[in-house]
Amino acid sequence: MISPPYKTPVSVLVLIHTADLKVLLIERADKAGFWQSVTGSIEAEDATLQDTAIREVLEETGLDATQFKLEDWEFAQTYEIYEHWRYRYAPGVTQNIEHIFGLELPAPVDVKLALNEHVAYEWVDWREAAKRVFSWTNVEALRLLGERHQLTL
Repeated sequence: MISPPYKTPVSVLVLIHTADLKVLLIERADKAGFWQSVTGSIEAEDATLQDTAIREVLEETGLDATQFKLEDWEFAQTYEIYEHWRYRYAPGVTQNIEHIFGLELPAPVDVKLALNEHVAYEWVDWREAAKRVFSWTNVEALRLLGERHQLTL
């Protein structure tokens, strides 16, 4: 299969967490200090959002999302693509639609990062995670995680 020349402006954000709300954060390789959840764009025309979430979790952490509780939260956010990443998209594309998924693990685990994409990871309390992530959509996903457990940021 040939990859499209540009990224599709439809993506997933997978919030990997435990039942006691420890959240996995990963630090971007291309932007030091930029912490985030697992994210990625749809790559194949026939790929579903769930397929994309499973693929991205495996690529970025080495975890098989099908072995855990993966949920489509049926919530999406549209955001302005950062200027320094727009070259990845077709000319004129400035916005991305990001769909939120949750992946619950029984406990924090060691992960195997894709070192070309991420250089470090940490498991932190969900409220701490909300202070550290660089993207407002990631903060909103963390707020939703708390809300799903009757907690507030």
